[in-house]
Amino acid sequence: MRQSQLFTKTRREAPADEVSKNAILLTRAGFINKEMAGVYDFLPLGLRTLNKIISIIREEMNALGGQEILMSSLQRKELWERTDRWDDKKVDNWFKTKLKEGGELGLGFTHEEPISNMLEQFISSYKDLPFSVYQFQNKFRNEVRAKSGIMRTREFIMKDLYSFNTDQEAHQNFYEKAKESYRKIFNRVGIGDITYLTEASGGTFSARSHEFQTLTEAGEDTIFITNEDKKEAVNKEIDNREEDGLKAVEVGNIFTLGTKFSDPYLKFKDEDGKDQHVFMGSYGIGPARLMGTIVETLSDEKGIVWPKEVAPFQVHLVVVTGDSKARAEEIYERLIAENIEVLYDDRDLRAGEKLKDADLIGIPTQIIVGDKTEKGFLEPRSWFVEVKDRTSGDSRVVSIDDFIKSFK
Repeated sequence: MRQSQLFTKTRREAPADEVSKNAILLTRAGFINKEMAGVYDFLPLGLRTLNKIISIIREEMNALGGQEILMSSLQRKELWERTDRWDDKKVDNWFKTKLKEGGELGLGFTHEEPISNMLEQFISSYKDLPFSVYQFQNKFRNEVRAKSGIMRTREFIMKDLYSFNTDQEAHQNFYEKAKESYRKIFNRVGIGDITYLTEASGGTFSARSHEFQTLTEAGEDTIFITNEDKKEAVNKEIDNREEDGLKAVEVGNIFTLGTKFSDPYLKFKDEDGKDQHVFMGSYGIGPARLMGTIVETLSDEKGIVWPKEVAPFQVHLVVVTGDSKARAEEIYERLIAENIEVLYDDRDLRAGEKLKDADLIGIPTQIIVGDKTEKGFLEPRSWFVEVKDRTSGDSRVVSIDDFIKSFK
């Protein structure tokens, strides 16, 4: 992708109406656009990163045995009345609307009720179990604290997975596997070493739950670490100790739902022909919240620092002198031919501006073409480039051929 043709541009100044680090940096770097408080658009760079995070989550959910579906955001009132979660006094974050011909609908903030209702037609026997389904779907929550950038928004994509088992023991086996899948996700996106499996309240879903909490001063929760080696903690909401806790943000959650949402209508016949209630669990991750958390925890004074698996591009090619442009063009074409994702800064700007933008955008590997690399052989495969690591700041001068071999 040529940066001169990129839909967005970087900004020198922070937006006046943003206070969170993730929103400031992502807006300045051209990843997101703010529509209103708690509502953001994802621009080309932002969407590439968001989709990479979604792909990681999808891979791990598929490995867990989940089957992907996509459900409607519009919710029927009667489904939620069955479980007493339609009342605004019970669930205060509903967005609701009315049909022209009469009747009320909700914009879904979760999908336990609709998924249970849908599966009435698919589950009748113990032979139909176990299974799990998941989706990436827009959710709507009428948040009153929408000041944390993309970590707390009113419209967002949620990965929600639902498991269905014959009994608690079978559910618990799946639940433990889900914990490990979540660990893999957070490791792959670069925050596994600061993310803790945390005992917490289940809210309107269950009596108790487990959250995955990532340490950050931008977090709204307070946790107490109970086992550093195993990365385990407890939320202050259920264990209000006197000592100081650590600030953290919830990046994932898993719930044992039991039969709360399957009772009284989602049943199956066991081996003896007796009716039993399906035992359920639910498991959520917000990809955008995860993206914001990565920015909050891994960025530095220069800008964003993306882990390799979620960076919008693998390489940022920056040409810093005008007489190196022809060489940079050939290198750009070579990288594309090698199937390396590259953002090429071909803009007519001063070298200092380009390098600052490269650090702000945060692609992990920068290839700089300029005075430092003018010497070398005339053979294009032996042209020298400066390769800089965004995380460490270390750089080295190598031939483009050697770079491609080592990179791949």
